[in-house]
Amino acid sequence: MEKISRRNFLGVTTKGAAAGIVAGTFAPTASSMIGLGGVASASAKVKPFTFAVLTDAHLYDIPDHRFDAFLEESVAQVNALKPRPDILIYAGDIGQFGKDAELEKGQKILSKLKMPMLVIPGEHDYYLDMGADWRKRFLPKSKQGLEAWSHDHNGVHMIGMNSILVRDFWTDKGLSDHDRMGWLEELECHRCGAWGVHEKQLAWLKKDVAKLSPDTPIIIFTHSPLWDYYPRWNFQTSDAPEIRAILSKFDKVMSVHGHVHQVVYNEIGNMTSAGLLSTSWPWPYPPVELTYPHIKMNRQNPGDFKDGMGSSSVAVGADFDGVMNYHAFSADLLPENVAAGIAV
Repeated sequence: MEKISRRNFLGVTTKGAAAGIVAGTFAPTASSMIGLGGVASASAKVKPFTFAVLTDAHLYDIPDHRFDAFLEESVAQVNALKPRPDILIYAGDIGQFGKDAELEKGQKILSKLKMPMLVIPGEHDYYLDMGADWRKRFLPKSKQGLEAWSHDHNGVHMIGMNSILVRDFWTDKGLSDHDRMGWLEELECHRCGAWGVHEKQLAWLKKDVAKLSPDTPIIIFTHSPLWDYYPRWNFQTSDAPEIRAILSKFDKVMSVHGHVHQVVYNEIGNMTSAGLLSTSWPWPYPPVELTYPHIKMNRQNPGDFKDGMGSSSVAVGADFDGVMNYHAFSADLLPENVAAGIAV
């Protein structure tokens, strides 16, 4: 069977673009990127707050591509939320092929956010240069040795991890950087191996949470799901069981992930997981039965380029009760129960 690439699936086009790119280079500052250092600690008492999440822009190095306008609109959505979110997490795949021009374009658009930002990588950001440009633009200098971070906010311990690492399959095959990116760009690159966070990040995670009490509220962000949703499409993380085991001592863990381009929910033990809308294209649901099949978005309208996409935010309450809100570009995308917010 011929492998499906996201590029072929999309049928790349510049039609419908509605926004240009602001000239100049955006340099992250203290007001736009959070500097992360050391092992964080958190309190069990939560001061209510809201955080926003954007993901999967898949920007192309094409002037005025329509995905540019979609990311611009999602940034405007987030900035207009009431109350304004305290922080935004970008959950991976800013660019499509990891090119400097794609990541620079995304950086310029995201610089318009009116709240601090934390970023984790997706596979499309990473495998052209093994994340070198992504790290330069989106990872604080203090964390250049490891693509994982933790940050405390209002009594909640937030964790971000790089979940799209694969073992070296390219050296023995003599693949070029572009060949490697092309393989990882496939929807189901079984030749590439399963994604994961791998040993170094697992050791970091174990150390990061070692001194936290079990009642510490935990939110973890990864690009891929921390459960086996649909491994054929890489809708999984190979060492998710190890991550869940490390975090099993906590009363409750929220997991928020990108990659799937859709509304999806799951619960395993103490961990609730919620997937996100993208700002590039919607993805069809795979042929699997979900624990909560009623939490889905409606079938998108293929005649509406913006349907099936948008931004997301989570309202965190004093008892660490969270509600995921999906802010779809098209109002009729979300069934009533999803539009009301999903408890996470």
